Amino acid sequence: MKLAAPLLRSVTDIARLLEAHADLHALLLHVESLDLPDGWIGAGFIRNAVWDVLHDRRIDASRPNDVDVVFLDPANTHEAHDVAIANKLRLLAPGIPWEVKNQARMHQRNRDAPYPSMFEAIACWPETATAIAARTVRGHVEIIAPHGIDDLVNLIVRPTPAFAHKMDIYRARIQAKNWAVRWPRLTLLTGKGAIQSAS
Repeated sequence: MKLAAPLLRSVTDIARLLEAHADLHALLLHVESLDLPDGWIGAGFIRNAVWDVLHDRRIDASRPNDVDVVFLDPANTHEAHDVAIANKLRLLAPGIPWEVKNQARMHQRNRDAPYPSMFEAIACWPETATAIAARTVRGHVEIIAPHGIDDLVNLIVRPTPAFAHKMDIYRARIQAKNWAVRWPRLTLLTGKGAIQSAS
């Protein structure tokens, strides 16, 4: 599916994109069917689709790097619970690289204070363009974007405030992802007072 770049200027536009793309919408519906506590799909699931559209490319949802399912359940933070959920999703959609993470546990890995909500958890993800998630409620797409979508739709990669003191991790992540090769119109903010233009 291909949409003209000017159509992606608002949260509503992104929600419509996900609803209109049958493969992406189907994955959201699978997550909804499990009725997870505050369950969403986030990060590259949305970011990559938007960047593909803004680079005038067809979204290829059949071969995602991973599909990041996140939820918030302080009552059951065992990693085995995440694995069990991922296994259920693999039965619903075989061949999809599901990654499931209870955000009630992830603050420990990230060396943050506990996340009181999914909004705060997503706000602490590395890049503003990555800090976005979607879910369906009775089939209709909802979006959560703690830092807004301006950077995402303007192809700007910058660290979130939570990563202001984790810049070495941020820079290493940007280098490892090699996004500029796949999306050459990106502008990468390094945090060193310099801007690396990928184009």
